[in-house]
Amino acid sequence: MDYGIEVRDQEAVVRLRGRLTFNDHAKLRILIGEMGQNKLKRQVLDLSSLEFVDSAGIGMLLIAREEMDRVAKQFILRGAAGQVKRVLTVAQIAKIVPIED
Repeated sequence: MDYGIEVRDQEAVVRLRGRLTFNDHAKLRILIGEMGQNKLKRQVLDLSSLEFVDSAGIGMLLIAREEMDRVAKQFILRGAAGQVKRVLTVAQIAKIVPIED
């Protein structure tokens, strides 16, 4: 997994690229820290360039959501497609985390 952060009007958009698996937990921890430290209240994970996510990746997304809740920030998933969208749907993540197309 690789990522880039873009600050837009009132939100920080983090674009994830590649695959999100257990092997990425250290990178995701760093990313969560960066998201928690910026001043914007709305944190968006853009998943449009993410090719694959496994159950560990889903767990890490939920950890990110918990951490953003802890620091009173809104956490949103955006643009999931293909396998990533199917996994989010099967796991019913939309019941826990807002998902935008």
